[in-house]
Amino acid sequence: MQQLLIGGTEQGQIALNGAMANRHGLIAGATGTGKTVTLQVLAEGFSRLGVPVFTADVKGDLSGIAVAGNSNDKIQERVQRIGITDWAAEARPARLWDLYGRTGQAVRTTVADMGPALLSNLLELNEVQSGVLHIAFDYAESEDLPLLDLKDMESLLNWMVEQRKPLSERYGTLSSQSLGAILRRLLVLKSQGGDVFFGEPALDIMDLIQQQNGQGVVNLLDGRELILQPRLYTTFLLWLLAELFERLPERGDQPLPLLVFFFDEAHLLFDSAPKALLEKLEQTVRLIRSKGVGIYFVTQSPSDIPDSVLGQLGNRVQHALRAYTPKDQKAVKVAAQTFRANPDLDTARVITELGVGEALVSVLDDQGIPTPVERTLVAPPRSRIGPADEEALAQLKAASPLAAKYDQTEDRDSAHERLQARRQQQKEAELAKPEPEKKASMKRTSGRQSAGEAFTKSLLRTLATQLGRVLVRVLERFLKRR
Repeated sequence: MQQLLIGGTEQGQIALNGAMANRHGLIAGATGTGKTVTLQVLAEGFSRLGVPVFTADVKGDLSGIAVAGNSNDKIQERVQRIGITDWAAEARPARLWDLYGRTGQAVRTTVADMGPALLSNLLELNEVQSGVLHIAFDYAESEDLPLLDLKDMESLLNWMVEQRKPLSERYGTLSSQSLGAILRRLLVLKSQGGDVFFGEPALDIMDLIQQQNGQGVVNLLDGRELILQPRLYTTFLLWLLAELFERLPERGDQPLPLLVFFFDEAHLLFDSAPKALLEKLEQTVRLIRSKGVGIYFVTQSPSDIPDSVLGQLGNRVQHALRAYTPKDQKAVKVAAQTFRANPDLDTARVITELGVGEALVSVLDDQGIPTPVERTLVAPPRSRIGPADEEALAQLKAASPLAAKYDQTEDRDSAHERLQARRQQQKEAELAKPEPEKKASMKRTSGRQSAGEAFTKSLLRTLATQLGRVLVRVLERFLKRR
């Protein structure tokens, strides 16, 4: 049985069973209590076992995992207390990723791969607008119009505005207001960097499941800027989970997971995702473990996670919570109730007493049963605590073996180009018509008045009416005189 050391108690060491690591987990605790360091310890441990890791680095603190740490008296004291006999400072093989393509390897996906449900969430569309977007995707597929980047999506929506009447006969009434609203939301997304994220070459998820010298590669997504766009951040991670679920084959029970996925700042997802997406996430969490993927949510309190998802997280690490308000006290009570009780431990009281680097821990045993909660001293990382320096990060980015694959963007024939060709064909067909047909076509077209034409006609009708009234009065006076 392969294990990953988490820390130690007065009774002995606490380790995560590798065969149960794909049963998912939770790292919770108030700000500043040690969640990031615990995440680093777990990521290191999985990497040493040969398991690749993916995590967002939302504060920039995790990049130190790529650099060997430094021993000091405090670390040595903790190593001795826990009983670690093989501790040594060492770096982990790491790869940098960035949705904006600046600090790491560029991450892209296509609009088609994102799909209408996730794109609707990203654009914050209402139910009607989301329905129109689903129609747009269906139309693009039926008309062989590949949706690769936002330019393709814009061209498709503009085409639908122009062709609204025939499309309404096919799909039902299409609101020009809804189409316009989606176009405006696309402009906002472009201003937030969406035009960089959508395109080709798209990310191949197998590039996240790599080993180096027998050790799992730790994939770090730069989240420092991304976290300022929480919809983009959470939608990307949801898309990545969906891709893993769809692409990976069934593996059954294995000694170790294929990949471990850390979802930092998980509360952002559950704060904003619509019900349909939450149901999809719950289903993914429940089923993806059979694909060999373990998901670990990182957040402040277990109450941030819906019960339907929380109940599937078998491995728990709970750092300190503070109970200053009635709401805080309720969160402490909820956190305590999520653990299997330990008769020798007042869980609710201890949660408020934990120091930095301490946690309450419960893991799954080899039968999949949660162990009683234990007050645990978390092991120190072997890599650097805190961010790596800029020089080390630049060298790491330059050394990426994926640079040739992802650095250069592609812009192949897709919806934008094909719709432009259709417009040109329509124009040429109009010019090629015989003269009578052209005139008839122009007459039909002229049926639509401009604002100026409508005003002029209205003015002439008014003047004619007034002139008629004057003539009637003159005629009446003339008859009376006679």
